[in-house]
Amino acid sequence: MLTLRTSPASPFGRKVKIAASLLGLSDQIELVAADTMNPEDSLRQQNPLGKIPILILENGEKLYDSRVIIEYLDHLAGGGKLYPTGVDRFLALRQQALADGIMDAALLQVYEGRYRTEDRQEPKWLELQSGKVQRGLDHAEAHLSTPSPQLHVGHIALACALGYLDLRMGGRWRESYPKLVAWLADFEARVPTYAKTRVAA
Repeated sequence: MLTLRTSPASPFGRKVKIAASLLGLSDQIELVAADTMNPEDSLRQQNPLGKIPILILENGEKLYDSRVIIEYLDHLAGGGKLYPTGVDRFLALRQQALADGIMDAALLQVYEGRYRTEDRQEPKWLELQSGKVQRGLDHAEAHLSTPSPQLHVGHIALACALGYLDLRMGGRWRESYPKLVAWLADFEARVPTYAKTRVAA
């Protein structure tokens, strides 16, 4: 049995859970909660960066981050399930990188509000991060193509990024990106695990 250390609200952990479901591997993975802020949590020994998600293999090896974990799960499932071939593979990886960057920037905004009082927050820092999110969404909206029959890792990452903006930013992105709204609705209809991994704000 594989062990996945994550938390319900982690968009990167959600990526892994959705990928595992699409690959038919969910029943081979035990979910174990992790607290990145607790110095007593063993995750800091499992990943020296103290970040989630972490996949613990049956032989005790630990894999991180979500990109590495998903590629490993795809390998377990026979390979090539969530990764196109040829040039399309790199386009899927680029989409994943864009979506991961959106999630990183959104997380940094959340942490600024969570760990600093309002009078100590840095507006220029928040503006820098919000600009990354906006430019990422602008690019995603402008370059959406007709959904392909085969979902890939880039699709999963984008859906999780939009879901995290719904969770932590009140879904305000929806007012400006109608194509992404429609795209996400289609993804959710095709991937039941997306709704099952949603957490309440």
